[in-house]
Amino acid sequence: MSEPGLDLHDWESQWASVEEDQNDDPAAALSQYADLVERVLEERGYRVNDPVEAGGDEPEIVATYASAREVAERAELGDASRADVEAAIEDLRTLFDTITAERP
Repeated sequence: MSEPGLDLHDWESQWASVEEDQNDDPAAALSQYADLVERVLEERGYRVNDPVEAGGDEPEIVATYASAREVAERAELGDASRADVEAAIEDLRTLFDTITAERP
């Protein structure tokens, strides 16, 4: 059983750790952020890899995550611009803040 307050602290600590290295390697940071957001979403009950969930009650949450994950995958292949990477990071930050605020 997880402790919501401890989970939140752990997630915020992980985010801050990635953030420290973001300027040196934004593409790697994006991948790490996407992994973290995926874990948070799954622990909050979202099925990010389930096509039915994408059309569920909050499709924008799953769609935002999926879009950022797609940019992360392209960035790993060297096929995403820095602007795309930065926009995806910002989307994940907004998503992270929304999910952790909605369900503390």
